[in-house]
Amino acid sequence: MLVVVAGRHDREARHLEERWAPMGTAILTCDDLSVAGWRHPLENPEDSVAVIGGQVVAAREITGVLTRLPYVPEHELRRIAREERAFVAAEMTAFLRSWLAGLRCPVLNRPTPTCLTGPGWRRERWAFAAARLGVPVQPVEWHLDRGTNVPEEDGPAPSHTVTVVGARCLETADGELASQARRLAAAAGVDLLAVHFAETEAGLVLHGADTWADVSSPEVADAILEHLNEG
Repeated sequence: MLVVVAGRHDREARHLEERWAPMGTAILTCDDLSVAGWRHPLENPEDSVAVIGGQVVAAREITGVLTRLPYVPEHELRRIAREERAFVAAEMTAFLRSWLAGLRCPVLNRPTPTCLTGPGWRRERWAFAAARLGVPVQPVEWHLDRGTNVPEEDGPAPSHTVTVVGARCLETADGELASQARRLAAAAGVDLLAVHFAETEAGLVLHGADTWADVSSPEVADAILEHLNEG
């Protein structure tokens, strides 16, 4: 079984569930975390049991996981009393982090202490990591809108996105961009990464990166499926 960890309103996750239906795919939502049936023995994670889509599933039956929730948000916890949601959301996030980390199947991406989908870095951290690799970087600059007191980004917006899925690099024919994207993914320790580039007078430079690949793209969805199956 393939599992997509997602919010209940995640339309792209639902599309993946339909696209991957022949593989036996199910969506794990925050509602499932409130259903009895979970078992997570820390001494032997392979013997854990989960509730996915309302069904009890042994961890050994799971062949791959795509995580699309950076943390458990309070608004997803409809079954929890409103005054308890902040605490429960934090506890559920910690539980999911431990459960995902214990799975032996491929997980895109493995959780970290700060995020369920990978490193959870801000733009500044991605720029720093890229610069250390020798990748041309767009400086990260912000200015404060005095009318709204909301920081706004300066500089050109991203115009090109390269998606890394395992060893594959999609959505570009530029060998140098592909190399830069792969090196950044390796430095971040992730197998799924969307790397964004901006057009400047000096050429394309890194604008930022995130683990939210565009799974609505058939090419990306198929590459993710292939990666999970290869694992």
